[in-house]
Amino acid sequence: MESSDIQAQENKLTTQNTGEGTVTTTEQPSHDVTIYAEPIFNIGSFQVTNSLLTSWVGVLVVLALTLAIKLKIKKIPGKLQNFFEVMMEGALSLVDQVTNDRKISQRIFPFVFSLFVFILINNWLGLLPIFGSIGLLVKEGTGSAFVPFLRSATADINTTLALSIMVVIGSNFFGIVVIGAWKTFNKYVNIKALGEMVTKVRKDPAVLIVAPITFFVGLLELLGEIAKIASLSFRLFGNVFAGEVLLASMSAIFAYIVPGPFLFLEVFVGLIQALIFSLLATVYFTIASQDHSEHDEHDKKHENKNDEENEKIILSSV
Repeated sequence: MESSDIQAQENKLTTQNTGEGTVTTTEQPSHDVTIYAEPIFNIGSFQVTNSLLTSWVGVLVVLALTLAIKLKIKKIPGKLQNFFEVMMEGALSLVDQVTNDRKISQRIFPFVFSLFVFILINNWLGLLPIFGSIGLLVKEGTGSAFVPFLRSATADINTTLALSIMVVIGSNFFGIVVIGAWKTFNKYVNIKALGEMVTKVRKDPAVLIVAPITFFVGLLELLGEIAKIASLSFRLFGNVFAGEVLLASMSAIFAYIVPGPFLFLEVFVGLIQALIFSLLATVYFTIASQDHSEHDEHDKKHENKNDEENEKIILSSV
């Protein structure tokens, strides 16, 4: 849009006839916070929105930090290197508390930590003054609306939905790599449980009741994977978008001082939400890497061993 058009829209006058005469007012553009990301420009048929543009900025920030740290790595660490080493070691120990397995932690740590940094940077970028304040005016119906060039990427449901889908699909793929495709498939479509109805019915008739229930539970697990996507995406989107609306409302009512505490609150919320998302991703990867059938067989062997020991104690007492 040309600058002359924008100026004309800003200075657009409306005339209203009243009983006492004619009143001329200046029409103000709309500055409402929308729940959807607004398009900025197109690359061919590909539409680039303001939240997508911010996510690209976030990626560039991550790359810049990575290169800055890599170029300053020394045998005797400096302050910056020492800070990041302490942070990485603390983050890895936190992942260890979830997985209880250092090998699993080391395999998934690069992914979940990168996810944490990306979400954190995008949460905090949206708090900068240039976000939501620089943009262009577009015609909208009979009036005009202000469209910012940059907007927090995590305040767009498309971004959080894409991250959630990536986590759920990635965790299942990780499960295939760790425990195998067949065992991962049987978590959701438990064909093994249906087969036990034929192979174990003579020894244990109760399997006719237990096996269909086990099969149905597997289907519920499949629905649970879809619920994970909804839970992850809407939690992150809801908290960040609500913070964006809160800051816009407070700034509109009180331009100075009062929005300060809310700004610091959103800094804390951005950190917490990035931590929650990455920890939940760690939990999903850990669950996907576990073979429940092995645990069941181990429990059965342990029960049989206890029964044998009890029988020996009873026989020795007799």
